[in-house]
Amino acid sequence: MQKRMGEAVARVARKVNDTVENKTDSLDLANCKLMTFPVGIYKAMRSVTEGIHRISLANNELKSITSRFVTTFSQLRELNLAGNYLHRLPEEITSLLHLRAIDLSRNRFRRFPEPLATVPSLETIDLEENEIAEVPTEKLASMASLRSLNLRDNPVGPEVRLLVRPLVPFDLLLSPEEPIPEA
Repeated sequence: MQKRMGEAVARVARKVNDTVENKTDSLDLANCKLMTFPVGIYKAMRSVTEGIHRISLANNELKSITSRFVTTFSQLRELNLAGNYLHRLPEEITSLLHLRAIDLSRNRFRRFPEPLATVPSLETIDLEENEIAEVPTEKLASMASLRSLNLRDNPVGPEVRLLVRPLVPFDLLLSPEEPIPEA
């Protein structure tokens, strides 16, 4: 077990070092068995955080992301948090003024993460395979940049579907077996 943990830590270190040394605009820590975002990464990456536009933390074991993560990587355009154990986002997510796409599929959200509704540049929200039953339709309708919202495989009720249909100016993706009723 310690050997596997050591290998995982070494892999994270290699990926962080690669990003810093090559000054790339992305950090890919997907499939690294992370339970939290390693605090040491903030210090290791302090010289390049402003240039990081894409981060993938997909398929880890994250239960939360912190306000420090959001404020440190303030220039994010794409954030992939799919396949974790997240059930909420920090309010500071609203400060990501350049965020265009967020993937929160295969997590544990029971409610639509409402702070996302105030991110002005957000174009794509993927919430497939969560436990979301309620959707703030009025807030979604006011999101001028939103182009796609994926709610497939969520227990969204038919009454929500009827409300969403006339309000949303974007593509609403639902499970094929659950068509949106005509108004």
